[in-house]
Amino acid sequence: MLNRQSHIVLHRTHRGFTLVELIVGIAIIGILLAVGVPGLSQFTIKSRVDGEISELHRIMLTARNTAINTGQYVTVCPLSGINCQTTNWHNTLTVFTNEANTLANAKVFQSTLVPASEFKIKVKNAAKGGDKVQSTKQAIVFSPTGKLASPGPVMIKYCPKGHPDLSRAVEISLSGRTYASDDIDNDNKDEDRSGNEITCS
Repeated sequence: MLNRQSHIVLHRTHRGFTLVELIVGIAIIGILLAVGVPGLSQFTIKSRVDGEISELHRIMLTARNTAINTGQYVTVCPLSGINCQTTNWHNTLTVFTNEANTLANAKVFQSTLVPASEFKIKVKNAAKGGDKVQSTKQAIVFSPTGKLASPGPVMIKYCPKGHPDLSRAVEISLSGRTYASDDIDNDNKDEDRSGNEITCS
């Protein structure tokens, strides 16, 4: 009986980790975290940029379709009061119709007209985390034909803070078609339709 009890006690003392096993386990976990966390951070930022590009693409499609369906000029820009801002595309973007149907008035949102004839169609929230958004135009205006009302194509660049290599863009051709940038040459950096890397200033 005594022999059996001492065997049970002896058996119990062998359970658990030794100090060496514990240190080795912690070291392995530390190495895995050191390798995995930067990759996870990169993945998170890339997902955020992809989401923003997708949303910019959708808002341009909405603006173009609204122009065609209503027969009115439709503007996309960052509004400050009733006027489109020259810069600050990282702020809230607004899609609105233009009652006057002229390019000259397309950069002013007149919500006080009676009867109401200019309407906000869609609003996109501001960019997050200090990211930059740059546009080659003050405002993007679609004509009732769906084409760009202003001369020349437009590019909107989305530049994540501290990660310029993950920058992406949305391009709008003169016909009003919208294109998202892509990594054409498989170098993990997006290029525009002409093959130029997306860079932010």
